[in-house]
Amino acid sequence: MKKYILLFSLFAATIARAQDDVYPAKDYKGKLFITGGTIHVGNGQVLQQSDIEIDNGKIVRVGTGLMPSGDAKVVDAKGKQVYPGLILPVSDLGLKEIAGSVRGSNDFEELGDFNPSIRSIVAYNTDSKIINTLKANGILLAGITPEGGTISGSSTVVQLDAWNWEDAAYKMDNAIHVHLPGFIVRPRRGGMRMALQPANDPVKEALEKVEEIKVFFREAKSYLAETTHKETNLKFEAVKGLFSRQQKLFVHGDQVKQMLVAIDIAKEFGFDVTIVGASESWLIATLLKENNISVILQEEHRLPTTEDDDVDQPYKTPAVLQKAGVLFALNDSHEETRYRNLMFNAGVAAAYGLTKEQAIQAITLNSARILGIDNRTGSLEAGKDANLVISSGDILDMRTSIIEHAFIQGREVSLENKQTQLYHRYMTKYGLQ
Repeated sequence: MKKYILLFSLFAATIARAQDDVYPAKDYKGKLFITGGTIHVGNGQVLQQSDIEIDNGKIVRVGTGLMPSGDAKVVDAKGKQVYPGLILPVSDLGLKEIAGSVRGSNDFEELGDFNPSIRSIVAYNTDSKIINTLKANGILLAGITPEGGTISGSSTVVQLDAWNWEDAAYKMDNAIHVHLPGFIVRPRRGGMRMALQPANDPVKEALEKVEEIKVFFREAKSYLAETTHKETNLKFEAVKGLFSRQQKLFVHGDQVKQMLVAIDIAKEFGFDVTIVGASESWLIATLLKENNISVILQEEHRLPTTEDDDVDQPYKTPAVLQKAGVLFALNDSHEETRYRNLMFNAGVAAAYGLTKEQAIQAITLNSARILGIDNRTGSLEAGKDANLVISSGDILDMRTSIIEHAFIQGREVSLENKQTQLYHRYMTKYGLQ
């Protein structure tokens, strides 16, 4: 028994030493000035050699010649680029630590098919090693999203510098997530190819599942129309915000037929719908605009959906949506890079038809609008939270994007993380520091 206690103690000590020595920043009360930088407002404007005045975490003024008072904290951004904090709109950050390997580190998926009452925020782990690596890349907010089943539950927007999930919550339960079935079974590229004709009819099965989803929402609508209930139905109560449009419905799907179903659901129930994935959205961009459907493009560094598409179609899709006037945001859901390529996805989009400011807006203000937080963040404008980053170079360029300062609600947050600590450790070990 003593042997096991000793082994457990050694294991616990190892885990303790493995924790990053990085803590959330304390609130900064008072004036803060960012001076002399090139300010990318986030709405398409660029202000040269300009200043930002911040008071108690809120942006007060943006302009030139703002004079700091004697007791104000001043950050010199001369020669630097100032951006709104980047937003990762859909992510399992803090819910999945070691993908596919260690089940105990993953809490992103629930059993069952219809789970609208599941709330991702209560499982969010603020001690995740991945969070600090995102801050060091300029990503300051994220939409924490459940997975699994047909209706997965609600997502919450969090800010990435917090002691616990209560501190982290930025907008609670802002969206309900639905995963639509595929209408087409396509053969996989490379390796053993799937049969072109599946044993079951995928269209028939998909339509049956879509009808199940609609029946659920119809029953929820009837339930919520009642003034009193004999019994409380938690699943119906969880989607109340969809009918009042206080919540959004995020429909996950890439195929055109899935997006047509999403439009149909929006029309029948009056929901505010965003399509997540939407790799084929370029084919129906005009229709999406006509029906006021917004889009979150999940991955850009990927092959096209079908073998007949242009090989660079994922890079060109943002420009197609921009031209059609569709509200869209860019995301990074890649398992291997763990979401740190968000700004470089935008950089690729800028090389394939977007202007740089449009690309920046796709990872800042557009994301904020889709998530329903644009009244608080997403751009560097008076009245909004001081969520911003200062880079020594172009944040969209992998070569020059070096984040030097990051502020969340006026607090300067640490950019240290496990990777920077290991870098310093071995630079010291080999006398290179």
